[in-house]
Amino acid sequence: MSEILTKIIDAHGGLDYWRSLDRIEIEMSASGFLFTSKGVPPLSHVRMTLCTTRPEVAMHDYPAPGQTTRFFGDERVEIVDASGKVLQSRSRPREAFRQLCRFFRWDTLDFAYFSGYAMWGYMTAPFLFLHEGVEVAEVAATGGYTKLAVKFPQTLPVHSALQEFYFDQEHHLHRLDYTAEVVGSWANAAHFCDSYRQFSGLSLPTRRRVYPKLLFNQPMKLLTLVAIDIHDVVPHLATS
Repeated sequence: MSEILTKIIDAHGGLDYWRSLDRIEIEMSASGFLFTSKGVPPLSHVRMTLCTTRPEVAMHDYPAPGQTTRFFGDERVEIVDASGKVLQSRSRPREAFRQLCRFFRWDTLDFAYFSGYAMWGYMTAPFLFLHEGVEVAEVAATGGYTKLAVKFPQTLPVHSALQEFYFDQEHHLHRLDYTAEVVGSWANAAHFCDSYRQFSGLSLPTRRRVYPKLLFNQPMKLLTLVAIDIHDVVPHLATS
């Protein structure tokens, strides 16, 4: 790792601690214009379990009590009941977003895919930068922030292959810019992070707000695309 990336990783909990984990459980709420425009109900105190080593996410008691959506990267999403019986499933779920109807409305499996890859990426950054095939380059500092240009490989489900991350003087993630390609090639977003808290050995932002990104890198803060509040995070150590 470069010196600056080492400082960033350390500021979020350190590589040794992260590698000692196999999953994290979070409690979160989410809402915003994207939910309204796609016909998706807001989330209130939903529990999610995220694998720390690969893109796998479970959202519990969703879309109904006793049911769970499970996300397995770009390979598959499914809904299971309390006994583990598969109620619905979809292979290669990202391909479904090419259909015109997704411009107007998402079904539960669409949202399971979107929320799965998005939250996995949000909650695993900046440790995500160390995955095989990820390329990280430091760009000239902007407004007192360290800026990293990150290129993700096709093997990782992310908003877009090219993203920019801004870190403050404490090396905490302040902002990330990307194109939400499953929404549209025009869906350029500026995503702000703040209200950091300690959860065991992890230091993570608990408030996230996503806005459209306009010309000259400026966010349009009159419209909140997505508002995410993290209420709790429980890291789990890997079992031998």
